[in-house]
Parts: sequence; structure tokens; C-alpha cells
Amino acid sequence: MNKRINVTKPSIPPFDEYCEEIKSVWETGMLTNFGPLENKLKGMLEDYLDVENLPLFANGHQALMAAIRTLAIPGRRSVITTPFTFASTTEAIAGLGLKPVFCDVDPVTYTLDPAKVEALIDGDTAAIVPVHVYGNVCDTESFENISRKYNIPVIYDAAHCFGVTKNAKGIGTYGTASMFSFHATKAFNTVEGGAVAVADRGKAELIRRYSSYGLVGQEDADVTGTNAKMTEFSAAMGICNLRHIGDVIQKRKNICEIYRRILTRGADFDEKTGISAAGIKLLPEQEGVAKNYAYFPVIFGKFSNGGASFEGDGGRTVEKCVAALEAENVFPRRYFYPLTSEFSCMKPFGGLPTPVAKELSENVLCLPLYAELDPEDAERIARTVRSCL
Repeated sequence: MNKRINVTKPSIPPFDEYCEEIKSVWETGMLTNFGPLENKLKGMLEDYLDVENLPLFANGHQALMAAIRTLAIPGRRSVITTPFTFASTTEAIAGLGLKPVFCDVDPVTYTLDPAKVEALIDGDTAAIVPVHVYGNVCDTESFENISRKYNIPVIYDAAHCFGVTKNAKGIGTYGTASMFSFHATKAFNTVEGGAVAVADRGKAELIRRYSSYGLVGQEDADVTGTNAKMTEFSAAMGICNLRHIGDVIQKRKNICEIYRRILTRGADFDEKTGISAAGIKLLPEQEGVAKNYAYFPVIFGKFSNGGASFEGDGGRTVEKCVAALEAENVFPRRYFYPLTSEFSCMKPFGGLPTPVAKELSENVLCLPLYAELDPEDAERIARTVRSCL
């Protein structure tokens, strides 16, 4: 039988390189509490991501909670967001005692639709949390206008957009703040980790203190925080992985190009929209956006109007592909499925239907994508998917 291929596999630096990086831990005796390696990584990431202030966290979930907790408008309870996302986005909002207000997404980019967001804003709206999905970037210009018009913070979940730029600017420079995840499944990882990019230095300091109980010195706490500091061992992993990030992204790009070449062979394919006559839609090209090749989702269905309208078959093709791939010992993922608004714990929040997000969720499949994936295996995976169309 073929070797097992999971949907992702972490990028890990050479063993000797990591061991060399952590030697200093035995010299300093610091394992956590904003140690020298954490501060070193913070500076390296601020340079790489082209952001000014980047408090680091033990994970992206706590980073997002810190951003919302610090930046949402006090006294208000509702946060407008997308249901087409990972559980963390929605649960970060609910975990702070706030109400997720689910809004539908744009069918072309799969990101929160700003026109529909504006219709949901009311006097109880505390923040807007859009998500850059699969590396697709939100309509940042429209959200900037909405933020300015209503004086509401826009806090991006940029977990999928490490290193992505738009118009030659780091994606973390957009909005009131942006959360990055450094989880093991991401293009860049610190094993577990996260960060918040925020332009306001004072707010950045509050967010940083949130990760350490809100403490000011050793005798006071001016905000209610938690314990979410990044350890020195995680920081060392990040320092090493950042040295190799260019190579990692290039290898991921190579795999994506293999998938695109095989899945669109012999069929009319529009590179800009990502739509193929074979009945699939791949990630579209976005003008001015430099990708990081974070994921390779395939949407199955019939598309029209440049992808603005589409109709799937309720996931039957997805299920067929999953069965065919698992027979090859390949394990893709229906990501995101189901919508987070359909989770049992979200039922009390109710909300309006989100038909576009629902259609996407039922008809999407993410193929395996990681730097060490063998190109021959990528070709075999793409041929198997193509045989199911």
C-alpha cells in the first residue's frame, strides 16, 4: 500500500540547527516570561511581516481573544464575523462573553462580504472580525471605509496569511489589528504560537500584558488577562523556521502548480477566476496579492458570472473524492465543514441564513499541501481527484 499522506505535515528545521538555537536556554535559565529568544523572534517577525508592534502568544486563539478583548468597543456585545472559518474564530468571540453575528461571504474570494456586513451593523456592534481564507485576502478597502464610517474596529483573523502582502504592504498592516497563527499546520510554525499585529503602540502593550495576567510589574494588574506567553523553546523553533520560510513557501508553490496543471488539463480554465469547465473552482488570482500557498481548496460545482454564482451537488462529489483518495491512503480534509454557526454551542446565538457560506462548506475539499510532499504523490492525488469529476 502507498505511504500514508495526511492533509498537512509540519515544517521542521534541521535537528542540529534547533539544538544550537536552544543552547542559550541552559545559559539564561529562562524558559518563558518574555525571554531573550521570544524577544529575538518578535523582532525578526516584525521585520519579516513589515509590522511595527507584534506581541507574541502561546497560540493564535489566545492572540485573537486578546485583540478582541482589548480593541472591541466597551459596553457593546455583538461581533460581526463569518461562519466559514475554523472553530477558533467564532469561539474566541463567544469565549469573551460576546455574541457572534454571522454574516455571509463573497462567493469569489470566500471572505466576509462587506456589503452584507454593513447591513448588520447596529448600536450594539463592538467589532468586525473578517477572516482571510486560505490565503485569499479580504476586501480591505471596503472594511477600512466601514471602520471609519461607523468608528468600529476591524480585527482580522490572518491565520492563513503569514507573509502575504497586498500592494507590497504586509497583510498585518491592514485594519485595527491582525491575528497570526503559528500552529504546526501553518506554513510558518513555532509548534504552537500566535501574534497580534497592531499599529497603536499603547494597545499593543495592553495586548502583550493580557498574555501575562495583565500584570504591571509584580504588584498590580490593570486588565484582566490570562497566561498565554510564548515559551523559549517555541520561540527557538520559530527562529529556525523563519530562516527557511522562503524555501518552504517555494516548495508549497510547486505542489500547488502541479495540482493546478493536472486538475485543469484539457479543460477551459480561467486563471483569474480559478474556474474550470471541468466543474471545479481553484483559488482565484487577486490583483496585487503575493501568496503564501497556505492551502489548496477545491470547490466542486457549476459556476457562472465569474464564480459569483454557483451550485454544488450537496457534497456528493466531495464524498466521492474523499473515498477515492482514502483508498490511496491519502487523507484530505473538508475544511471548513460544517459552518461554525452550525456547531451545537452556537445554536443559542441564532442568526440569519448564510447561503453562500453553506454552499461553499458543503462542496469544498482541501488537498494535502506541505513542503515535503513528494511531487509524484501530488500528481497521483490530482489525477485521483480528476477521475472523480
